[in-house]
Amino acid sequence: MDVPGMLELWWTVPAGTALAGYACSLAGLTRPQRAVWVTARVVEVHRPGQGDSESPGIPVTVAFQDPSGGREFRLRHTGRNGHVVAAAWVGREFPVRYPRRRPERFHLMLDSKGEERGLGGPNCMLLLLLVGLVVQAFVVRGWADGLICLGGLLLIVGALSRDRQYARARAALLAGAVAVPGRVVAVTKDVHTDGEGGEIVVHTPVVVFTTQEGVLVTALCREGIAQPGRSLGRDLTIHYAPADPAVFTPDLDHDRRERAAAVRFTIGLLLAGIVSVALGVALLHDLLHVT
Repeated sequence: MDVPGMLELWWTVPAGTALAGYACSLAGLTRPQRAVWVTARVVEVHRPGQGDSESPGIPVTVAFQDPSGGREFRLRHTGRNGHVVAAAWVGREFPVRYPRRRPERFHLMLDSKGEERGLGGPNCMLLLLLVGLVVQAFVVRGWADGLICLGGLLLIVGALSRDRQYARARAALLAGAVAVPGRVVAVTKDVHTDGEGGEIVVHTPVVVFTTQEGVLVTALCREGIAQPGRSLGRDLTIHYAPADPAVFTPDLDHDRRERAAAVRFTIGLLLAGIVSVALGVALLHDLLHVT
């Protein structure tokens, strides 16, 4: 089979996988839908050690009750069985899911929204399908149709992006931020390899601070600290949201710039989509010529 023929048939795999996933979700047969969902409470917070990897996040011990037998379980979460905890304190609550009669195989979830129906896999397959269709449009149908499809994909991604919503919600929470003393108690270290074989070292400070209510918070601070690799023992001023101490920053100005950059990126996607569609339409009607 030649390349055009393969491009005509490749989409069957992601499309079939996505349809199967959505069908299972409608029938209530996905793994999250068959699992037991409960609320777990953090009962102990463990600080990462100096030089540890950031990947496990903040290790915590959580307690939750199995509704079938009423037994309480106290299990440690180290980022391997679920999402990574970036900020923790005793008493913080998280959704937890696990297979029936297997609480030790729990998955800690940062948010149950969108997770309970098991749509993560099908949505990824759908995105892969759309990307592939854009590539196919360029190769098989030419620049005009390819640009129109690319623009449509960019518009969809930009419209569905949560960056603007996240930035607005974070800005609202930090509008009433409270400033308290904080301290860097450890610095994690991760070494990555770039495309040329060089090493990229990423340091992430681990900070602790106490809220006005007396809650001790331990958190990864990925932004806002200058020279993070040399920040061990540094005293800081932490600005946190009283409604959610997990929303904090050591530098309000830096946080504003990051939020603005996220909004600009989303707007850029939308503008790029509009331009791409306009160019495709112009080529389709011979208003532009590509040599």
